[in-house]
Parts: sequence; C-alpha cells; structure tokens
Amino acid sequence: MKAATHDTFGDPGDVVALTEVETPVPTAGQVLVRMMLSPIHNHDLWTIRGNYGYKPDLPGAIGGSEAIGRVEAVGEDVDQTLVGKRVAIAGVHGTWAEYFTAPAAGLLPLPDMISDTVGAQIIAMPFSAISLLETLRARKGDWIIQTAANGAVGKIMAVLAKSRGLNLLNLVRREDAVAELQALGMDNVLSTSDAGWKDAAQKLIGEGGAASAIDSVGGDIAGDLVDLLGTDGELVVFGTATGAPMPLSSGALIMKHITVRGFWGSRVSAEMAPEDRTRLITELVTLAATGELTLDADGIHPLGKVGEALTAAQTPGRSGKVLLQG
Repeated sequence: MKAATHDTFGDPGDVVALTEVETPVPTAGQVLVRMMLSPIHNHDLWTIRGNYGYKPDLPGAIGGSEAIGRVEAVGEDVDQTLVGKRVAIAGVHGTWAEYFTAPAAGLLPLPDMISDTVGAQIIAMPFSAISLLETLRARKGDWIIQTAANGAVGKIMAVLAKSRGLNLLNLVRREDAVAELQALGMDNVLSTSDAGWKDAAQKLIGEGGAASAIDSVGGDIAGDLVDLLGTDGELVVFGTATGAPMPLSSGALIMKHITVRGFWGSRVSAEMAPEDRTRLITELVTLAATGELTLDADGIHPLGKVGEALTAAQTPGRSGKVLLQG
C-alpha cells in the first residue's frame, strides 16, 4: 500500500515522502481500516519534527493520528459486523496511509448525518477541547479567556462554552481574524495587535476577573492573561504557537493565588474513565449532528500529493484543517 512516511525527524516538507509499504494485518482486538480522510494536525507536524511527547520508531514511521474510514477486516475476538462500517478513530498512529490498523474498542461508528469532512476531525481536537473544558475551574456564568481563538480548538471551544453557559473572551493576533470570527457568530473577539485590547478585555470581563485562561500562543501574552484573571484564577497552557518562554510576574501569581498548569490531551484521554469518555463523545456527536458544531476543511489533497498538503497545513491564515484523502 501507499503511505506517507519519514525515516528521520525534521521539517515535514523535507522528510515526509510517499512510499510503498506492507499493508498491515489486524491482530486480536484490532480492525483494518481503509482510510477515507485524515487531517494534518499540529501535533502530527511536531511528531515528525521529533519534538512531541510521542516519538515513533524510525525509519519508516507513518504520519497521522486521526481518520475516518471503513472497516475492511477484523482481527480475532472482534465483531464481524463492523466490516463495512464507516468509523472515526483518533489517538492512533499511521493514518496517512491507504490502510491502517486500530483498536476496535476505540472506533466511533458515525451516523449518516455526520459528513466525511466532519467525521475525519470530530475526535482529536473537539475531544481535547471538551476534555480541557471539563478540567477548568470555570463554572456556568464565569469568564474564560482563550488565545488563538481562530484556531481549530478555539472555534470548537466557542461552541462548547456557549452550550454550557460560559462566557468566553476570544483573543487573536491579527485584526482580520476578528472579522473572520465575528462572521462565524463568535462574540467578544479582540485582537492583541490593538493598543487598547487589554483595557477592552477588562471592561468585558469586569473587575472580578476571569476564572480561567487558556493559552496556545506562548510568550508575553501569558503575563497579560494572568493580569486579567481573578483571585484563585488558573492559567492553562494548551499549546505554544510561538515557542517563546512565558515571563510571569511573581507578584501577581502570589497575591491572586494563581495556578499555572499544562494540559496534554493524549494523557488526559488515556487516563479518562470510559463512562466519561462516552459522555463527552456523545455530547460532541450531538452538537455535530444538530449543526451547532461545524468542522471545516481548508483543502482536501490526495495522499499522493502529501507534500502539497503539508505545505498548505503550515501556511498561516487557514480557515480549517487540511485533509489527506486515501
């Protein structure tokens, strides 16, 4: 079969290539899935560069961690009726291929009203967002601040916060991104490129400050977020678009009893109780089925043109995920 593989760690555009590899065979508890669509996530790119929490075995590592596809075959002790089912799966490795294996227990069979484009990305980013929301101290009526609000998780968080009665302040770094998010129906959008953004943010939130702040940018913005938090507030580090260190004022941390912590979706998902996972996935599928949660694609590229897809995925200003088509 054909697969997008890399033999070394490095820039995805330089090290990933389309190669011929053996089609995998499902073992006990596994299924073989024919890939239909697979997104290119930031964590996929970090994995290829070798600076993510998971490092695949080299050479011959196959990229990708989420996909929608149809079950082609099942291994021992797996229900045969799964064959032919359209399913979504995330948290696996090697989805940028014509076929991949996955644990049968992790499959999400999809109802017909969920499109392929939505189904291909309904787990990884949405589940990270809803899992993060579950861990926050913010409760109904409280304020949450998020940076990178125009990213995939940011847009998903806006839907989830609204459905749960939470107030959300959406921060972006470009003025044109404000209009983009407002056109999507998102409220309370500010650009940190504006000189008076922080005063405007404080006016929106009120003197009590926000309960939680989520940062996916890194750098100096972290200190501003701490300033906007209320007493006993929390700063959760979800990502780092800039890779820059986060300078924080010890005075603000001490006087307001601020908690600073990280959030890694892969670990949270692995440690989550099965009943909680089912509850959250059901909430996401329901929102998607009713049209409240939309997951757009910013281009679908054949697997054979993985190089073009990787370039597109790393180009700023995208309105959705770049998808590979099997």
